[in-house]
Amino acid sequence: MFFNPIQLIEELGIVVPLMGPLAVDTKSTSGGSPDVSSRKIQNTQLEVRKSFASVSVGEEKPFDFLQILLEGAIAGGTAGVVVETVLYPIDTIKTRLQAAHGGGKIVLKGLYSGLAGNLAGVLPASALFVGVYEPTKQKLLKMVPENFSAVAHLTAGAIGGVAASLIRVPTEVVKQRMQTGQFTSAPDAVRLILSKEGFKGLYAGYGSFLLRDLPFDAIQFCIYEQLRIGYKAAARRDLNDPENAIIGAFSGALTGAITTPLDVIKTRLMVQGSANQYKGIFNCVQTIVREEGPSALLKGIGPRVMWIGIGGSIFFGVLESTKRLLAERRPN
Repeated sequence: MFFNPIQLIEELGIVVPLMGPLAVDTKSTSGGSPDVSSRKIQNTQLEVRKSFASVSVGEEKPFDFLQILLEGAIAGGTAGVVVETVLYPIDTIKTRLQAAHGGGKIVLKGLYSGLAGNLAGVLPASALFVGVYEPTKQKLLKMVPENFSAVAHLTAGAIGGVAASLIRVPTEVVKQRMQTGQFTSAPDAVRLILSKEGFKGLYAGYGSFLLRDLPFDAIQFCIYEQLRIGYKAAARRDLNDPENAIIGAFSGALTGAITTPLDVIKTRLMVQGSANQYKGIFNCVQTIVREEGPSALLKGIGPRVMWIGIGGSIFFGVLESTKRLLAERRPN
């Protein structure tokens, strides 16, 4: 009995698009000569291999950098403002815990102190981060092998973090000074920091900020993207908003726990002001460990993990929803 792979393909329900000289009339295959059938079978197998080797079967859309940047900026800014507003009190408690020396107690009043000024920085910083991250990620994914997609996500996250740090650091300095009661308003904070410490005062702790945020951004977005890829492959469908939110919560909480010591160092350097208690990152670590013990580097880990876990859920949920809405409104 002559084995006919075309018939087997049809029985399995596999659709093989054939064009031009590779087209095969499956109805007449069994009736043709063995040589002709053999040649047709070989051509068909070649076409099948080509179809599965291609990443995108359909026509690839052109890479529109400006559109991707704009949509990413809008989605990122929206997500950043929402998550910052909802979780600001937890962030305030975390900052006060980390800034307290020894067994100092924290004050639970004014938990929204500095929110307005912080949102003025969070909106452009989040917009800039995602606006840079999205086109960078998509460009890198086209350049690296599919098995190395994590490298693209890590790199894009770090690049987005560097761009956003130009806005994030001054915003973070002002916010944390207000959270610890040093200033009562953002304009006063900026004015007094500039008068007492100069322009560099707004970038106090910049090195420790990059030390914390570059790994954080890269790791969080890489974990999130890789989990989405794996879940999507297993479910064989696009993820819905609750699923994106759950994955975002897990990636945020895990990354937040890992980077807590870096966050403590960054907070201490940023809130020290003109006192200059610490003379750099390594001196800060040595002083904290010597005076308060190694456990002090994990101060605020509970609020931080909860804050970033919930924040990751809200951020990525809002981010993906906004991106989808913008894509639906995109002109054809």
